Amino acid sequence: MTDAPRRTALDATHRALGATMTDFAGWDMPLRYGSERDEHVAVRSRAGLFDLSHMGEITVTGPQAADLLDFALVGNIGGVKTGRARYTMICNAEGGILDDLIVYRLADQEYMVVANASNAQVVLDALTARGGGFDAVVRDDRDAYALLAVQGPESPGILKKLTDADLDGLKYYAGLPGTVAGVEALIARTGYTGEDGFELFVRPADAVALWEALTEAGKDVGLVPCGLSCRDTLRLEAGMPLYGHELTTAITPFDAGLGRVVKFEKTTNNGDFVGRAALEVAAERAEAAPPRKLVGLIAQGRRVPRAGYPVVSADGTVIGEVTSGAPSPTLGRPIAIAYVDAAYATPGTEGVHVDIRGSHEPYEVIALPFYKRQK
Repeated sequence: MTDAPRRTALDATHRALGATMTDFAGWDMPLRYGSERDEHVAVRSRAGLFDLSHMGEITVTGPQAADLLDFALVGNIGGVKTGRARYTMICNAEGGILDDLIVYRLADQEYMVVANASNAQVVLDALTARGGGFDAVVRDDRDAYALLAVQGPESPGILKKLTDADLDGLKYYAGLPGTVAGVEALIARTGYTGEDGFELFVRPADAVALWEALTEAGKDVGLVPCGLSCRDTLRLEAGMPLYGHELTTAITPFDAGLGRVVKFEKTTNNGDFVGRAALEVAAERAEAAPPRKLVGLIAQGRRVPRAGYPVVSADGTVIGEVTSGAPSPTLGRPIAIAYVDAAYATPGTEGVHVDIRGSHEPYEVIALPFYKRQK
């Protein structure tokens, strides 16, 4: 038995490129290859190539696959058309978030659930347990896939060099099977950066060849390999939540400002799904008098906030807590996402500070996201 982290099919490639590696959710993953700021800027202005093979793929098949997922998750999964994807969540009976997910409908009776690496086993176990009584099979496919992502404004042009798939007709949150550089792939127009881009699900044995082909196709437009560090600053600017920070089992989707993913109106299973009763209460609370709201904070100075730092009012009263914080290469200032008391959540509210090691640094309250790409 060993506690050594797992390695993706691209591990040797990352090391040959001089990546700084880090243990992330039990995987040895590239944190950065050089400057994380340069990698961030490349995705915003050109394109970046990511290895996301640590993500957890779970396949659900069978005549009642949709019914199972409608019961197990908060979204209306049965309403997803073949070839489309949906962002959703899986909650416990108390309405707390176990994970946020993307679910792809691959065929009439086949779905792929993509979980965060840190929660993949939790999601697999929950789906398996909740599948009792349904004519459906839950299959752990984490070892069946490597996942590469090409993100940034140049990503469509790069991919078009390598595939004859109809990328122009591929909508956001949709996927189609195709061949990329001779490799069979599920080509999905999804991502976690705030930019246009694609995620490519392939066999692990094909990962290196695909990485090399994408690198060659993108060299003339400035494609660079990117690590998890810039992926975090990119998603932070785009206001996208990260499990363990903005989302936890102590938080419901309504507390996180993401109540839109909960579909009380779905009719499968007589409208029942795990956590429904608790989420109905959370929805009423969020509409009537939410205790705290999720907001964006932009620093007036240069000091960087980090997760767990208190947010305070002008008189030093604690009014919230930072969930994520980092320097923003795009804005040129430190930014943060935080839960704050509802009275301080209105954009432009004055007198909001972050306690950074005893110094109360002024911050501007804004509505998320910090950054939205031009369509």
